[in-house]
Amino acid sequence: MTVLGSTSLSPSMQRVTLGGPGLADFPDGQQGGYVKLMLGETAAGKRIIRTYTIREHHADRLEIDFALHGGEAAGPATKWALTAEPGSTIMVGGPGAAKPLPGGHDFYLVAGDMTALPAIGVNLAALDRNARGFAAIEVQSEGDIQQLDAPRGVEVQWLVNPEPGTRPDLLADALCAVALPDGNIAGWAACEFSSMQRLRTYLRDELKLGGGSLYISSYWKAGLIEDEHKLAKREDAEAQPA
Repeated sequence: MTVLGSTSLSPSMQRVTLGGPGLADFPDGQQGGYVKLMLGETAAGKRIIRTYTIREHHADRLEIDFALHGGEAAGPATKWALTAEPGSTIMVGGPGAAKPLPGGHDFYLVAGDMTALPAIGVNLAALDRNARGFAAIEVQSEGDIQQLDAPRGVEVQWLVNPEPGTRPDLLADALCAVALPDGNIAGWAACEFSSMQRLRTYLRDELKLGGGSLYISSYWKAGLIEDEHKLAKREDAEAQPA
């Protein structure tokens, strides 16, 4: 696909717009799904691939939002997003399926950090306007807070943590503090690996959510590149009870 533009949304979020002839056969309605971006090769010749959510999908373009990491934490995706020039091209794989919030629930518990903010934005906008719930979103600064299209009955709490990956209890503590109503509850969480484990303990083990009422995933792990994170996820999944 072709880079159509790159815009700073906040101090820690960059939006890159992709389009061009490569979008011609892309299936419609993929906001909230994901793509694989091919970001070159390592010195050993292995392809560098990173996974990103489609924040918006229009007939002529995809909007991809990048959570930026500074200093030594800045990986190939951050560097590419900040230097991508209009007219340049990138190989894109996908799309992969979205993980929306399920319908038919009385209350929704949502949690995520900035890597999940694009998916959370899509999912809240797609909820029935009468839906009720609570969403905890971890950002790196006050300037990273976004205006989201959430139903009036869904409270959104922004949690500022300048050092992502250092406070694994932050999101879980926010959800645990919510007074839950009677009825069917759905949980959706995506964030750093250690935070995901805390959230899983609450949502799955304590609240007993499961099946179509629970989606939980780690999108990254502090100190690891994507391939290493995938291995950690696999080992963690295999260690869980059936």
